[in-house]
This record gives sequence, C-alpha cells and structure tokens, in this order.
Amino acid sequence: MVATFIVYDELDRCPYLAGHVARLPLRVPARPLTRAEVDAALAAGDRRQGVFLYRPSCPACQACEPIRIPVSDFTPSATHRRTLRAGDARFRLEIGRPVADQQRAALYARHKWGRGLTTSDDHEETTDVETYAAFLVETCCESVEFSLWDGDRLVSVAVADRGERSLSAVYCCFDPDDARFSPGTYTILKQWQHCVAEGIPHLYLGLYVAESAHLSYKANFVPHERRIEGVWTRFERVPDVPAAPRRNDP
Repeated sequence: MVATFIVYDELDRCPYLAGHVARLPLRVPARPLTRAEVDAALAAGDRRQGVFLYRPSCPACQACEPIRIPVSDFTPSATHRRTLRAGDARFRLEIGRPVADQQRAALYARHKWGRGLTTSDDHEETTDVETYAAFLVETCCESVEFSLWDGDRLVSVAVADRGERSLSAVYCCFDPDDARFSPGTYTILKQWQHCVAEGIPHLYLGLYVAESAHLSYKANFVPHERRIEGVWTRFERVPDVPAAPRRNDP
C-alpha cells in the first residue's frame, strides 16, 4: 500500500450524530492510488474526501460502519424496481469525468440547504466552484461522475471512485424539488447496474450509521456487508429497529 501522511488529527464535532465527538484523521497519499490500492483502502474501511483519505477513529463510539453491496448477489426490491422505472422514464444518465462548474456548485449548495445538511439559516447560501472542486473533483485516485438530467436541467451529481474490483460512492447531491423520485437511491441502483456491466464485484456505499436519518437508508440494500470491528459481516435482511451506537468502555 502506498505511504500516506497525516495532515489533520483532532477531535471535532461529529458530522453524523448530534452531541457526539468524532476523530476523523485526514491522510494524503504520497502519490495517486492505483486501482488495486483503491481496493485495499476501501476494504480497510477508508473513505475519500478531496485528495484526502480518512477512517473514523472516534474515542468513544463505533457507530460508523463501512457498507458495501456484493454486486452479483444483490437483487433490487419491489421499491427499488419502481424507483428504477420512474427514474429511467424521467432522467438521462451521463457518466464521465468529474466536473467542477457553477451549475454543479449551485446544485450542491441547494442540496445541502434543502436536506438540512448546513448549519446556516440562509437559504441563499452558495458554494463557490473552488470549494466544490476541492471536495468532489480533486482526487487521489481514478474518479467518475454520474449525472442525472431532466432535459437540459441538472438534477443530480454523484461522484464515485474506481478500483479494479470496486466502485465507491463518494457523495451524491440532488435538487430537493426532485426528492419524490429518490434520485439518491436511483443513482445507487444505476451504479449497481454499472458494476454489473463492468464486472465489478463490490459497490461501496460509504458509511452506515443506524441512528442517522441521512445514512441509515443504506441498510435497505440487501444483502449487504458492513465492516464491524475490522471484519466484513454479511446481512441478509433490513434491520427491523435501528440499533443504538456501540460505545467502547471508558
């Protein structure tokens, strides 16, 4: 595995659970990762943000669980099939290199405000192109963009990282006005179809947190595997009741 250098390692407010403290050390690879190195990083629980890799290392909580879909075993549910039919009828999917422009930066800001992901009360809050690029377009590996269009209108942008045997969903933002079409779920299903077509065994969905309304939906994709205490564990069914975050002994 390529050497990485820690550039930030401090306790901070948890971005996933209110009132929790998080430790998310940021590491920079010494050089761009190969596809095989992306596979190894994902299997070890790493996520990417811009040019940085990170892995939750919180002192008193293990709520974050990396989650992935075994592509050949997954079968869309009835709800997933309805989402696919509705999305296929309405949207045009384009797959290409990640792009940073004003249209995408504005969509990202609109998504954050509309989904309650910002601490600002200003619904006119904007994101400049440079900030958007640093978060999603600048990368330390091979990345790809999945964009949804309704005619000439940009509906959703999702960026994913490519390994030899993996595709990793990094982030998805969409127009809140189209939330009824479940563009986030629809994009995951299109990424799954892409993996089937490309012969990619694993689709990584990022982190699953049972008590986070923005992350718990990922457990609806079954079967799936979650990395718990360093071991990838398979789940065949959707959890009945969200589990409380597991905490280490003080």
